[in-house]
Amino acid sequence: MSVSRLKTMPGIGVDTMGNAADAAANPDMLRLENLDTDIPPPPEAIAATKAAIDCDDANSYLPFLGIDDLRKAVCRRIGRETGLTYDWRSQCIISAGGLSGVLNSLLAILEPGDEVVITDPAYVGLLNRIRVAGGIPKLVPLVVENGSWRLDLEALRRSLSDRTKAVLTMSPSMPSGIVHTETEWRAIADIVLESGAWLLHDAAMQRLVFTEREPINPAGIPGLAERTIIVGSVSKEYRMIGWRVGWVVGPKAMVNDIGTVSLANVVCQVGIAMPGAAAALNAVDDGVAAATAEWKTRRDVIWNQCRDLPLVRPDGGWSMLIDTGALGMRPEEASRLCFEKGAIAATPMTGWGDASRAGQYLRFVYANEPVARLGDFRERLRRAWGL
Repeated sequence: MSVSRLKTMPGIGVDTMGNAADAAANPDMLRLENLDTDIPPPPEAIAATKAAIDCDDANSYLPFLGIDDLRKAVCRRIGRETGLTYDWRSQCIISAGGLSGVLNSLLAILEPGDEVVITDPAYVGLLNRIRVAGGIPKLVPLVVENGSWRLDLEALRRSLSDRTKAVLTMSPSMPSGIVHTETEWRAIADIVLESGAWLLHDAAMQRLVFTEREPINPAGIPGLAERTIIVGSVSKEYRMIGWRVGWVVGPKAMVNDIGTVSLANVVCQVGIAMPGAAAALNAVDDGVAAATAEWKTRRDVIWNQCRDLPLVRPDGGWSMLIDTGALGMRPEEASRLCFEKGAIAATPMTGWGDASRAGQYLRFVYANEPVARLGDFRERLRRAWGL
């Protein structure tokens, strides 16, 4: 029998779809089910990683909180984004991927039963980490306006309670691709300051923005620096998924607590991966702008073909959602038909928020398929759904 904390934790679904696509071994299959990308990492990162394999210092548990060069590089980046100065020794630790940093932060923040405000839809891995840490996700719906996502500000205000301990943000968010406006960030800042909650910001995709809007790191918003914990990684922006390197930056006392949790959890990071991560952050051209332009082009190829369907246009990130409920199909059935008749692997958003909201959507990840393979996307959907 499962322990109680697992009873409300749904599966991710991505692994099921990925395994099915692997087993099918169909070269024509569009792999839109998983957050992978075919755009390579910065060459400096690859070279530094290869060199680290032959370096004895990289084959070590130490230093437990991450190598100095990487912590310094992270603090320089966050400093540029926020206008603040972070001490790399006391305000930054390296984690074994961004999500490890999120979990360690939640474990350092939450008492059992504390509430964490988060958008709906949200990555089920974030929702489940809140649950593992003993917290309760408090879902705030995203609404569709003019074909794009917006945050329901009234629902955000109503989400506050005397149990609110944290607000978990991501912009661009996964899976929706919402990029918060200044108005939305101000509203988030207001509830954080009013409640005394922590703002836990997942910055995994922060610069992957398709609009003219400048990316915002919320720690730079007046009044938020002492309440904001920033979690980042090299996985998305730097295209370094397999390196499993992330970081946590924030106020000294809280980062110290997160470091204590980290030592009790994963202990240390991937030694041979950290030099490559440092090289990526220190690169003159990290390739983020060019990669983002390419991902935007792929988004547009799908969007322009499917304007007759209830797709919601993402303003950033790697994926977009379609409301299959509006088409009269459960997303699980829509996914099955895509797979069997359209040769598209796509993940239903079951468990990625409230069943009546997020649970109506199917996700398409466009980060791992080149434009040349997306040209018949609408025709594939016609074959699958008869639309």
